[in-house]
Amino acid sequence: MKDKLQKINDYEWLLPKTVREGMLVNAKVFANQAILDVMEDECLKQLTNVAMLPGVVEPVCAMPDAHIGYGLPMGAVGAFDSEEGVISSGCTGFDINCGINMIRTNLTKSEVTDKMRELTAELFRNIPCGVGSKGKLRIEPGKLDEVLLNGCEWCVDNGYGTEEDIKNTEEHGKMEGADPSKVSERAKQRGRPQLGTLGAGNHFLEVQSVSDIFDDGYAKKYHLEKDQVVIMLHCGSRGFGHEVASDYLRIHEKASEKYGIKLPDKQLVCAPVNSPEGQDYYGAMKCAVNYAFANRLVMTQWVRETFAKVFGQSWENLDMQTIYAIAHNICKLEEHTVNNMKKKVYVHRKGATRSFPDTPALIAGSMGTASYILHGTEKAMETSFGSTCHGAGRAMSRHAAINKFRGEDIRHQLADKGIVARATSPKVLAEEAPLAYKDIENVIDSVHKAGISIKVARMVPLGVVKG
Repeated sequence: MKDKLQKINDYEWLLPKTVREGMLVNAKVFANQAILDVMEDECLKQLTNVAMLPGVVEPVCAMPDAHIGYGLPMGAVGAFDSEEGVISSGCTGFDINCGINMIRTNLTKSEVTDKMRELTAELFRNIPCGVGSKGKLRIEPGKLDEVLLNGCEWCVDNGYGTEEDIKNTEEHGKMEGADPSKVSERAKQRGRPQLGTLGAGNHFLEVQSVSDIFDDGYAKKYHLEKDQVVIMLHCGSRGFGHEVASDYLRIHEKASEKYGIKLPDKQLVCAPVNSPEGQDYYGAMKCAVNYAFANRLVMTQWVRETFAKVFGQSWENLDMQTIYAIAHNICKLEEHTVNNMKKKVYVHRKGATRSFPDTPALIAGSMGTASYILHGTEKAMETSFGSTCHGAGRAMSRHAAINKFRGEDIRHQLADKGIVARATSPKVLAEEAPLAYKDIENVIDSVHKAGISIKVARMVPLGVVKG
């Protein structure tokens, strides 16, 4: 597929619908040459598969962190007409509303460095993490629906977070229209004990310092300064969201057959947007979105309490406010300009971050490398359905990483850089080794110079807690 790409400029590439029979729209790739050189051909083929689905709206987009995923690549965006299109559980992903909370402090790097071992140990103790981890919260069976309906509002009502946190969260921490009746009892059983847990895989809690400021105006708006300490919390909807996705993959498999939808890839099972199966999924997915927003805010409050304990003053005095909180596995009904006309479309962002004008876009690097805060642009609205990348993007599978790297070696390499790492097992450090991911600098260079999100600040890790 790579040889079929048509260069628009050094950072945008067109994959025309003529490359495969059955494509209804063009696809587009945002990448510099270094990123394009390592992008899998199968990833591009997956883009063409999505471009064959009913009601798809041009273009299907791959971000520079894109790699092979389930149906739609991870690091991609697919939009569908709100009347004639489809909605797909596979195109949203298994970890619904995996995303990032970014928390500022008024501490500087020099004030934190000597306390990093104590701080990471306390964070590891206070933030439940690991595969199947269970939280400190005890949600009664009948009360979980309140979380699913109200997201961050439930948190604030129960002493976790503030109104300011809600204000600085995408969707204000609550997608309207969530329908707990469309969620299986199995999903709720998995969700109850896991609220307030980090999980495993690529989820992490990282203490960072601001190494570079690129835009003084936006940095001031986000209350960022050089050498300032910030915290990046990355996780999603845990077993609850995974079960919602799994349940609806089965339902959408039957719906695809029922409505005669021709699938170029069986992983792209879907349902017409206005069918019962389509809207049932949308209502259930919103429950998982709200669960994830709540999950991160509960942990945000525990992070605040941990800092307060270690530094001997209140979290309010430490100015530990949410800079922004954002989702990067989600499906949303949005209005975009398509062929010079305003149109409502279901935008599936899978490993992609919202990049609306003047709002923060939070981009996580790999463990031991830089992360970034950017801001969204009008260019993103015009070319990528208001979307940008979400992270570095894997360059090798977890299995390959475990075979290639040793966890203790990674720990020592991080320590040599002055980074304190805590994880539930060495295996976790191996599968998340920095070299298992693409170069974050090339990823950010691609979206910045393509104009779909603009650099505000660069952060480097001081300490990381992994599941």
